[in-house]
Amino acid sequence: MPHDDASASARPVGELSYEQARDELVTVVARLEAGGETLEGSLALWERGEALAARCLEWLDGARVRLETARGSDETTDVPGDGDGTDA
Repeated sequence: MPHDDASASARPVGELSYEQARDELVTVVARLEAGGETLEGSLALWERGEALAARCLEWLDGARVRLETARGSDETTDVPGDGDGTDA
């Protein structure tokens, strides 16, 4: 039985946390794999899934930048005698 494709876009993707986008993406993929959707419903789900995947990548890219920034900050605050081998 086809689902109402309005439920596939209940919240704007840009408002979702990483976990919310990931969980909804899992649901979208499961619905597509199960079949039974109309062509329009399938296309709406596909488009929503693409947007959700892009949102997840935004979050992951942001996390990567934050980690690289934090690691870069650690490298610039070398503490003498910290055992990293860079002491003169």
